[in-house]
Parts: sequence; structure tokens; C-alpha cells
Amino acid sequence: MGGSDFTMRGRHGDAFSTYKRTVLRDYVDFQKDGHLLNGASKDLGNPSWRRSLPHVLVAALSSFLFGYHLGVVNETLESISLDLGFSGNTMAEGLVVSTCLGGAFIGSLFSGWIADGVGRRRAFQLCALPMIIGALMSATTNDLWGMLLGRLFVGTGMGLGPPVAALYVAEVSPTSVRGAFGSLTQIATCLGLMGSLFIGIPAKEIASWWRVCFVVSIIPAVALAIFMQFCAESPHWLFKRGRAAEAETEFEKILGGVYVKSAMAELSKADRGDEVDTVKLSELLYGRYFRMIFIGSVLFALQQLSGINAVFYFSSSVFKNAGVPSDIANICVGISNLSGSVVAMILMDKLGRKVLLLGSFIGMAASLGIQVAAASSFASGSVSSYMSAAGMLLVVLAFSLGAGPVPGLLLSEIFPSRIRAKAMAFCMAVHWVINFFVGLLFLQLLEQLGPQVLYTIFATFCLIGAAFVKRNVVETKGKSLQEIEIALLPQE
Repeated sequence: MGGSDFTMRGRHGDAFSTYKRTVLRDYVDFQKDGHLLNGASKDLGNPSWRRSLPHVLVAALSSFLFGYHLGVVNETLESISLDLGFSGNTMAEGLVVSTCLGGAFIGSLFSGWIADGVGRRRAFQLCALPMIIGALMSATTNDLWGMLLGRLFVGTGMGLGPPVAALYVAEVSPTSVRGAFGSLTQIATCLGLMGSLFIGIPAKEIASWWRVCFVVSIIPAVALAIFMQFCAESPHWLFKRGRAAEAETEFEKILGGVYVKSAMAELSKADRGDEVDTVKLSELLYGRYFRMIFIGSVLFALQQLSGINAVFYFSSSVFKNAGVPSDIANICVGISNLSGSVVAMILMDKLGRKVLLLGSFIGMAASLGIQVAAASSFASGSVSSYMSAAGMLLVVLAFSLGAGPVPGLLLSEIFPSRIRAKAMAFCMAVHWVINFFVGLLFLQLLEQLGPQVLYTIFATFCLIGAAFVKRNVVETKGKSLQEIEIALLPQE
């Protein structure tokens, strides 16, 4: 097998390198005509965003599902625990929430290998499958184990979706709108969260309504699997596989015919044809890619250590103290998350990623400062509870402006195409591990340390985040993926 594989690869390699020489020749001629790269040229202008938007929207369905399943147990947990007979067992309730995160960790670990192995489109369809099976299992179960198994399945799909969506969106978007399109996935996650909270509202009144909440999620999952069939495959992935002619066809779909030549030339420039060999884990952990992986993992770790998910998991009780009922509280959190994400989408390609990240971390630190002040003895009862509710909404707003949408987008931009999928998978796995522990330990730490100390710790992590971004993050707005890759990679 090895030998034949090698000769196959050899022949295939020759054909491919000949192809690349022709493309590069075209590219040189193309440059002489006064064109610039990435479809953006003096005469051509930027490719229209309208062509790639439908593809991006279908990919965003996976993020919508992700948000939906994160929030679906929020309103329904009480009635689930009553119906399945584990009411009052906090361990079991915690497991219903966190099994999902465990599944997501597994899903994200394998996402890179799946996205590289079967392509981005098939990876989306594979991510929809466990979500459909898992949601059905959770909806029809009569005991805790069925629920946990269903949540585990759904979690696997949740782990697989976001890294693949980040890759796909970065690879099919025109440079001029890549930031805005990248923020669409964040907006879809917010809409999913809000959708699950809205659908969950009747759960307290109507018996077994929670089963409906799980069944409903099957609709977007089926839609994702079906519509993906008609979407473009990532030209970057096809080119990496040596399927250059197909890559051209896909570029035509997403950019338009006039831009194909320049986009292909761009690809050939960065890809040196060594793409077929596999990426070993050791290469990610030490070697020339280490610094990028390090930046990526630390960004995701700091995103979680800023305490944002603790804020999400915990918002209703803070609002309860301020006398706000939980459904209104959830809507307020959802609206501030959504509005921040929309603003981030508008600013992403204007201000750039770095500015948003810096502002976001500093804003979160300041809002957590309000929470600390609210918890201190200076503030009286009602003032303190209002301050703490306002602080919480500001934390969510600041988060959704930068620390939420930027890391996923930025990483899919700074990783070279050779390691992009696997590096994303690795960093997302780090994110899930920390998310899992924050969720697990938050309530215990809150009891032992009290809110003041805990919020101070979170705020400190936000300030560390701002300093880290200032030192290590490069600005990527307006640059094509190939330009970023050539600029960042230490040449061998």
C-alpha cells in the first residue's frame, strides 16, 4: 500500500506542481496587468459579499444549534429533574449541564481531523447527525441515563460545529467582509441561546414541555445537513487536496468568475504543494507552529477565565436578588449579547480585531469592577443588587463586542492552511476543558471565596487578557489569508 500510495502521490504531485507553475505564470501576467490580490484589484474592486453570504448563513446554522443546546436546559432543568426523578440531586443536575461539555470536548478534539479528512461540507453534515440522534434520545427518555447519553451525543456535535464553522467562514468569505461574516457565527449562537430560552418559558407551566424543546432542535439540524449539500466546498481544502480544478469552480460560486484567477494565484503563492502530508500533534506542540498554537490556546483560555460562562450560568440568581424575574433577566442578557455582537460585526472590518479585543477585555474588567463594588459593604441592599445586575449586563455587552466573536475568527485567520483545521481543534479543546472546570467549580468557589474575591479574580484575568493581546496579537483586517500566512510564518 505504502509504495503504490507513494507513486500515486508522486504522479499526482507532478501534475499538481505543473498546474501550480501555470497558475503562477498566469499570476505574474495578471500582476503585470495591474491587478492586485484576493480578487480585490484596481479595476475589479472587491468581490460582492452577496455570493458567499448564503454559504456562510448555512454554516451559521451549526452555531445556532450550538447556542440552542447550551441554553436548552437553562429554563427546563427543574421540570426535567421532576419528570425523570432526580429532583434535588445537584450532582445529577450538574451532569445534565456538563455531560454536554464533555461531549463537546471530544467533538472538538476530532474536528480538525474530520474537517481535513472529509472536507468542510461533510464535516458539517457529520456534526448535524449526533445532534439529531442526541436530541431525539433526550426528548424520548424516561430516566436520567437516557438524558445523559442524549446530551453526550448532542455535545459531540456541538464540539464539532464551531471550529469547522470558523474555518469554513474564513475560507469562503471575501477579505473585505471576512470579519463581519466571522461575527455572524457569534450572532447565530446568541440567537440560538435566546431561541432556547424563549421556547423554554412554558416549561414551568406545561407538563413535559421540555420534550418539545429538544424535538424542536431537530429542525435546524436537519436543515444544516440538507442545505450543506448545495453549498460550496472550501476552495482552500480542495486546493490542499490537489483538486485545483474543483477549487476554481467553487471560487466562481463564492467570488464570481472574474476573481477566480487572482484567488487561485493567491492560493498557489502560499501553498507550497507540501499539503498532502499529515500534521502530527508533536508539530503543533513544539516546532515552528508552537507560538501560534500558544497564542490561540491562551486567547481561548482567557476568554473562559474572564468568567463569562459563569456569568451566563449564574445570571438568573443575580437578577432574582435585584427583584427581576428570570425570564425577563434572560431576555435582557440575550439582548445585550446580541446587540454587542451586531456592533462587533459592523466594526470588525473597520476598527480591526485587535482594537475590539483590547477594548472588550478592558471593558469586562471595568464591568466586573462594578460587580465587586456592588458586593462590597459600601453599597446598600437595593443599590447593590441593581449595580450587580447592571454590571452583569455590561460584562455580557463588553464580552460580545470582542472577547466573544474575535478569538475564533482570528485563529482561523492566523493559522497557516496546512495546520488550520487541526490547530483550531486543539485550541477549541483547550477552551472546552477550561469551560468545563469553570462551570464545575464556580458555585463552590463562590461559596468559599465570596463574590468580591471571585469577581476580582475574573477581572484580573481580563486585564491579563488585555496585556496579552497588546503584546502578542497581530491585526488581520483587510489582509487575505495567504498574506497573513506569509507574514507570520518563520520561513524554513
